[in-house]
Amino acid sequence: MQTPSYLKSGDKIAIVAPARKTSREELKPAVDVLNSWGYEVVFGDNLFKELNQFSGSDEERAFDFQKALDADDIKAILIARGGYGILRIIDKLDFTKFVKNPKWIIGYSDVTIFHSHINKNYSIDTLHATMPLNFPVDGSINQSLNTLHTALKGESLSYEIEKHSLNRKGSAKGELCGGNLSILYALSASVSDINTDGKILFIEDLDEYLYHIDRMMLNLKRSGKLDKLAGLIVGGMSEMRDNTVPFGKTAVEIIAETVAEYNYPVCFNFPAGHTSENYALIMGRNVRLTVDDTVVLKFD
Repeated sequence: MQTPSYLKSGDKIAIVAPARKTSREELKPAVDVLNSWGYEVVFGDNLFKELNQFSGSDEERAFDFQKALDADDIKAILIARGGYGILRIIDKLDFTKFVKNPKWIIGYSDVTIFHSHINKNYSIDTLHATMPLNFPVDGSINQSLNTLHTALKGESLSYEIEKHSLNRKGSAKGELCGGNLSILYALSASVSDINTDGKILFIEDLDEYLYHIDRMMLNLKRSGKLDKLAGLIVGGMSEMRDNTVPFGKTAVEIIAETVAEYNYPVCFNFPAGHTSENYALIMGRNVRLTVDDTVVLKFD
């Protein structure tokens, strides 16, 4: 995997919105923080356009992302927010210049499409991390922002978290892949689909019915994406929904049951995804996962 250049003071970060619409007011806390870190923020030309729930038309959103991909002076592209929309434009994009001059693509949720597509097809690291919509409005710096800044500067990333009752002990090394479970499900059998063999898979999700979590996990299993893993990291399974007749298991219980027959280490409740703490993860990077009385994740 190729790693984009780390950022230094004075570097430019483009903020674009390839999915749901946003506003200047929503972005102000992020702009202020990024400026305080010494970075110059550049807005996409169509950033504040609106078309129903989208930040402009498919063509306008693709234009902004393409322009940021191609610009030599842009060192990172920070996605304003998630929602839905990147799947509609991914095939309109040309990554030729990006491959010659890689830069950090930053975000999570719908941004999983970029992580998966770029990691698989171009072997370039990307950054699963918090987005401007989630920057504290009071300007405070939380752990999500601290880990984002650490990753952008190229400093060492290592996390230690508490154990979960459903964890499976063990240790593993491998390339980190994955992201939002619903998006991975939507990418199945496409050019952007992930190859999980020998890798450590990270999954998280938000606002899904429990039976749908079961269906998506079975899709991963039946398509062979779970049987050759080196390890599994489960992030936030937040605000799950149930039917009037209960499904009978929580999201983490569904996942634990799906992978019960395998032997690799499994970590639950990792602080990443749609959670109050969203630790930065370098997707495509080799990591070392140790699941014991505590869980340790180290990035090479």
